Amino acid sequence: MPTLILVRHGQSQWNLENRFTGWWDVDLTEQGVAEAIAAGALLAEKGLLPTRSYTSVQLRAIKTLHLALEACGRLWIPETKDWRLNERHYGGLTGLNKAETAEKHGDEQVLIWRRSFDVPPPPLEAGGQFDLSGDFRYAGIDIPATESLKLTIERVLPYWQEEILPVLASGETVLVSAHGNSLRALVKHLSGISDDEITGLEIPTGQPIVYDFDDAMQPGERHYLKDR
Repeated sequence: MPTLILVRHGQSQWNLENRFTGWWDVDLTEQGVAEAIAAGALLAEKGLLPTRSYTSVQLRAIKTLHLALEACGRLWIPETKDWRLNERHYGGLTGLNKAETAEKHGDEQVLIWRRSFDVPPPPLEAGGQFDLSGDFRYAGIDIPATESLKLTIERVLPYWQEEILPVLASGETVLVSAHGNSLRALVKHLSGISDDEITGLEIPTGQPIVYDFDDAMQPGERHYLKDR
């Protein structure tokens, strides 16, 4: 039976500092490392061992994948990295403290930027501290200046349909280590969640979410592996 496992990266340094992260590369905290290892140990405990893996090109997701795979004895399986699994780009909010941003712009405006389906934050200024135009991993890519959840979905779903789903359909057990919003995009699609409802869905760090697929490649109910 094809099985999909989704894991949001463990706590990052900017998660801890309550800062907007987006496409900026931030490492895991000690807690984030522990969460990633615990996710892999849970996979081993439940006997759910991935045979293929996918992740973004961002450090926190890659490290989470490697730590989890090592913990379940699967560090050797094929791994694919792609920028389309990156976190949502938070534009001009990148690096800002969320509480301080709310004080400056108001809770309502920040909530719209964070949780609306199709309203992106202000764009990132070119040439600033968080400009990624010189980052080799994005060579040849039209880097967004900002993204809404809707725009994030528009890059994640084609990658899912073209690259991950065919592998899953061949009978593999696939592990995707990614980010809150790129995983929210997949969960919205797989669970048929509305535009309004998806904005309130939280994806916890380091907690494997599992979908089992039937012979027609229709996903069953999503569930947390700890409850399986």
